[in-house]
Amino acid sequence: MSQPADTWILAAQCPSRLGTVDVVTRFLKGQRCYITEQQSFDDRLSGHFFIRTEFRPEDEGFDAETFREAFSARAAEFAMTFELTAPGARMPVVIMVSKADHCLNDLLYRYRTGQLPIEIRAVVSNHPDLEPLAAWHDLPYHHLPITPETKAEQEARVWRVIEETGAELVILARYMQVLSSEMCRRLSGRAINIHHSLLPGFKGARPYHQAYDKGVKLVGATAHYINDDLDEGPIITQGVEPVSHADYPEDLVAKGRDIECLTLSRAVGLHVERRVFLHANRTVVFSR
Repeated sequence: MSQPADTWILAAQCPSRLGTVDVVTRFLKGQRCYITEQQSFDDRLSGHFFIRTEFRPEDEGFDAETFREAFSARAAEFAMTFELTAPGARMPVVIMVSKADHCLNDLLYRYRTGQLPIEIRAVVSNHPDLEPLAAWHDLPYHHLPITPETKAEQEARVWRVIEETGAELVILARYMQVLSSEMCRRLSGRAINIHHSLLPGFKGARPYHQAYDKGVKLVGATAHYINDDLDEGPIITQGVEPVSHADYPEDLVAKGRDIECLTLSRAVGLHVERRVFLHANRTVVFSR
């Protein structure tokens, strides 16, 4: 499901209390805004409430700043934080890669065809291999090699690219380097990683070959926000594909690549459409 071209998105969260839905719906009615889609969830364990609303102003001359100011005053009564996203907004992103091209290629295709509402500002890599692919899409490519001795310097250069491009989201599309604790802190809630879901059982090199040797019957992928725990950040979405004794290691690798592409693109789409809410180390994800 894609967002209609004329609808705004209001995404908000606050402590659970009486009137949390009403504070949004009553305000929108007062502003003569028609609700076209709404999802909400109250987490009874954490005592926290989440709501996402798509709406269409009925009157011409809708002013976003006036809306924000008026709603801020109302939301403050509920300790509610919110984001307002304009119709047709395209989130600026930086994609980080190493040598594998499948996830990057998939994201570039969905970007080029308009399936993902993103604006790719740059591609960053610790290898030169994928520069021709970025060049074909007329995208800046930053080859920033890294060694254990130059890690801090390389990450500082990566951060400059992120800041200079105004990227609001960083996509680790099979970037095979572990980010430092400081980089994870800086990118908290705004960097998405993808990895195969054979972890933690099959760590290290050739995980699909390890899985084949054990006769696994499922392969999959997990897309998550990064944090300081390797591959253990808050999960956004997961995908799975059945396999059988007839699938050889190369078949598992191929199926794994396909599900990685699909799972990553879904996670990016959910994030940029403001369907993902972070709370502590968990996510609330509203479906598309």
